[in-house]
Amino acid sequence: MKGTVTTCVLAMVAALYSSVGGAQTHSLAVTTEQRATAQQVAQQGVPLSALNPSAPSSYTVQRGDTLWRISGLFLRQPWRWPELWGMNLQSIANPHLIYPGQQLYLEKDGDYARLTTARNGGSSTIKLSPRVRSESLSDLALPTLQMHIIEAFLAEPLVVDSDTVANAPRIIAGEDDRSMLSPGDRAYVRGPSTAPLLYAQGASRSYRLFRQATPLHDPITKEVLGYEAQYLGQAELERGETLGMAAQKDALPVYVPGTVNISKIKEEIRPGDRLLPEPARQYLSYVPHAPQTAVAAHVVSIYGSTSVRYGTQYQVVTINKGSQDGMAPGMVLALMTTGQTLVDKTDPQRATVQLPNEENGLAMVFRSFDRVSYALIMDIQRGVQVGDLLTTPR
Repeated sequence: MKGTVTTCVLAMVAALYSSVGGAQTHSLAVTTEQRATAQQVAQQGVPLSALNPSAPSSYTVQRGDTLWRISGLFLRQPWRWPELWGMNLQSIANPHLIYPGQQLYLEKDGDYARLTTARNGGSSTIKLSPRVRSESLSDLALPTLQMHIIEAFLAEPLVVDSDTVANAPRIIAGEDDRSMLSPGDRAYVRGPSTAPLLYAQGASRSYRLFRQATPLHDPITKEVLGYEAQYLGQAELERGETLGMAAQKDALPVYVPGTVNISKIKEEIRPGDRLLPEPARQYLSYVPHAPQTAVAAHVVSIYGSTSVRYGTQYQVVTINKGSQDGMAPGMVLALMTTGQTLVDKTDPQRATVQLPNEENGLAMVFRSFDRVSYALIMDIQRGVQVGDLLTTPR
């Protein structure tokens, strides 16, 4: 390999651990196949044909960047991280992190290219902006994708059995008889008779708000794959339920509902919406990779309002394959627009033909349940619809 190649940026796509609230560095498992690919590429670089035609000769990492976006600047297929990681296999001390201010250089030699953090084997530098408070470089590291988009989906549960949400504490009224609640509003809640909403000393007061669970039907077989609870926002418990004094002597005590303060909403909250405890923060890694076997999944639903017909970039779709089908976080799938069925009017016999499926973009699985998974639309050309196919990318 010509010169000393220093830290490779897009290697980091594979290895960065991302979390809601901060990135953390951990050792990551690399498959035998991925390591073999990296070792092969380390000897020669990446073919020019693998580069994005508009790849820049240099780039300075910016705050707000994601590793997926930076990968896309240099590669036709952003998820092919092992090949870029292999560029610097011999010299990477820690291939897991890339920071704002880091300068990247694309070097071409014959029919191959390499990405480095220094020209001609020089020393790598990171230009950091002055700041009043100190911050760990680990905290500055870029995430693989925009974590705030999927934050709600990291909360248990979203896909549940039919009874979980139905038996959860519910909002019965808003302060001043408000029917639609917003951040800062107060609401009154009750749990089921067997499990009233109480507050225990030292317990968390944070809750997630959900709407009733709706069935997820497989678009092909029509069977129910699970029940999806719609995430609405967050609330803080102020007071638990109690038994109050009766208004008249010898009358039975009356229930006093619990009180919550609405702290965050995605949609307006209303009576009947349910509360589930806020889960502990999850620290997850998203290692973009293609499936090792052929996949044929279909879009079950586009998450959000029922009026949404077409999914666009950075929207979440539910697909009809789950962990029992081999789906795992980080798996990248090609979105296909289903070809239209039409009558060939140029044929005297008026034959019915099926137009071919056309590749429409990429989606990355970030959470899997037994029979369904959530995938984030990363790149898209045309709107995604229920029933559209997802396959192993080429």
